[in-house]
Amino acid sequence: MFAMQIRNLRAVSMLAWLWGGLCWWSGVSCRAAEPLQKHEFLQIRMGVSVAIQVYAEDGDAANQAADAAYARFKQLDRTFSDYDPDSELMRLCAASGPGRPIEVSDDLARVLRRSQALAKRTDGAFDVTVGPIVNLWRIARRQKAPPDPARLQAALAKVGYDKLHLDAEPARVELLQAGMRLDLGGIAVGYAVDEAMDEFRERGLSRVLIDASGDIVVGDPPPGRDHWRIEVESIRAATEPRLVLALRNCAVTTSGDTSKYVEFDGVRYSHIVDPKTGIGLMRRTSATIIAPDCTTADSLATSVNVLGPERGLALIADTPGTEALVESIDQDGQTQSIQSPGLESLLISSSGR
Repeated sequence: MFAMQIRNLRAVSMLAWLWGGLCWWSGVSCRAAEPLQKHEFLQIRMGVSVAIQVYAEDGDAANQAADAAYARFKQLDRTFSDYDPDSELMRLCAASGPGRPIEVSDDLARVLRRSQALAKRTDGAFDVTVGPIVNLWRIARRQKAPPDPARLQAALAKVGYDKLHLDAEPARVELLQAGMRLDLGGIAVGYAVDEAMDEFRERGLSRVLIDASGDIVVGDPPPGRDHWRIEVESIRAATEPRLVLALRNCAVTTSGDTSKYVEFDGVRYSHIVDPKTGIGLMRRTSATIIAPDCTTADSLATSVNVLGPERGLALIADTPGTEALVESIDQDGQTQSIQSPGLESLLISSSGR
C-alpha cells in the first residue's frame, strides 16, 4: 500500500512538472482564473443616463473599457446632436442644400444609410428629415401651446426622406430642399450603445450590459446565469405586473409616451411625431423591440409606434431576429397588448426562471 502511494505521488509530481513546463514553453499563464467581479458605472451622455455593468477579473480592465465606452458616446454626441450648433449633423444642415453635397464622417454615413433604408421599408413612418416638425413641437412645449397650423404646414413641406440624397463613395449628403433639418433622435442613441459595447468586446470583456435610459444591449450573461433579467418599461398602471425578459447577446428598446408628452386643451401629444401629419401621436402607446443590435431596436421602436400595432408587427415579422410587444391604452383606460409570436419564449414567468 505504501509503495502504491509513493508511485501515485510520483505520478502527480510528474504531471505537475509536465504542466508547468508546458505553460512555460507556450507562454500561457496557467494560474487559476480569478473570479469575475461585477463593476458598475454611471454617466450622463447624449442627454441621457448611461449605466454600465461589466463582469471582469481585473478592475483596471473594466475601468479602462468603461472609459473608452463613455468616450465613444461623447464623440458620437458631437457627431449626432441636434442641440449643438457645432455638431457635425447641424453643420451639415447649415451647409448643405440643393446642389451642395457635403462629405460626412463614416459614423454619420452609416446612421443615415440605416435610416434611409428603414424609411423606405416603412414608407416614411421612420424619417430623419422630420427635424423642422420636431423643432416646432419643442417650441410648443416651452410656450405651452400647440404649433401654429400655418407654420406646421410650412415645416411639413421640408420633410420627406426622398429629399435626402446620400452618395456612397465618398460618403456625401445633399439636402434637396432649402431649410431642411435632420433629427436622429430615433436611432442615434441605439447606434452609440452598439459602438460602446464594441469597446468592451475589443478588450475581451463579454459579460456586459449597457442601458442608455431604455436603449439596452446585453452580451454574455452574468456568471452562474444563462440570461440577463430585463424589466420592460410599460404604460400599464403601476399596480399591474411588469413583463420581464430573459435576454443574452441582443438588444432591447422601449419607446412610447410614458413620460415624454405634452397636453394642450386636454389632448395628450406624444414626443413621437408622425412625419406624415406633423402631429405628435395622440394615442397612448409604447413599443418594446428585441433585436440583434440596438441600432435596429431603437429605430424599429419609433417605427412601430408610428405605424400602429398591426402594421408595426408586420414590419417586425419581415425583420429577421426581431420580436416586439406593442401596448396601448384604449378610451376606457384599459391596456391592450399585442406581441410577435416568438416573444413568449423570452418572457420570464412570475415564478422566475
